[in-house]
Amino acid sequence: DYEHQYDEDQPYQEMGETARMWKTYLAESAKVDADKVANWTDALDVLLVFAGLFSAVVSTFVWQTFQTLQIDNSEVTSYLVFEMVHLQRASMDGHPSSSVPPSPLTPNMMFRPTSTVSWINGLWFTSLALSLTTALIAVLTKQWIHEYRTSIELGTYRERGRIRQFRFTNLSEWHVPVIIGLLPVMMHVALGIFFAGLILLLLSL
Repeated sequence: DYEHQYDEDQPYQEMGETARMWKTYLAESAKVDADKVANWTDALDVLLVFAGLFSAVVSTFVWQTFQTLQIDNSEVTSYLVFEMVHLQRASMDGHPSSSVPPSPLTPNMMFRPTSTVSWINGLWFTSLALSLTTALIAVLTKQWIHEYRTSIELGTYRERGRIRQFRFTNLSEWHVPVIIGLLPVMMHVALGIFFAGLILLLLSL
């Protein structure tokens, strides 16, 4: 009970620098902020761990499939060597070189990946970008929360109360609670896009 916890204000000092109202406001807001920030921090910590692990997994898949977007030089070399062997055999047997079919792959040929390969890489790159963006926003949000919870030691009770209210107002105007609520949704979208690319990859095998 604030009436028993804090001394009664002097007459006409109910809104003064050290009024009981400001002491009560600071005490109650500290309790509310502690619970709220603890929940936000726990959620962001879990999200950051998951985003880091998920980004590492997606990066591994992207690195493997990214190579399919360009021509495989080792495969070109194999086809050319195979063609040279056939040319030598044709020459030894007295057959014209025109009887040997040319290699379907050459270093100067135009290479265009299949639509399936392009879709898979596009989906996985999008998933990776969403995951990294989520992690970045989560880190920035944790910094905002840290600044919000920084202890206010200087000034009178009224000044400290106004500073706390100023921080709370800005936190609401920047829609920080909404952003924290949207971050898991972004991770779910990234996970869904990744699975869509994985299904396409399995269907193309």
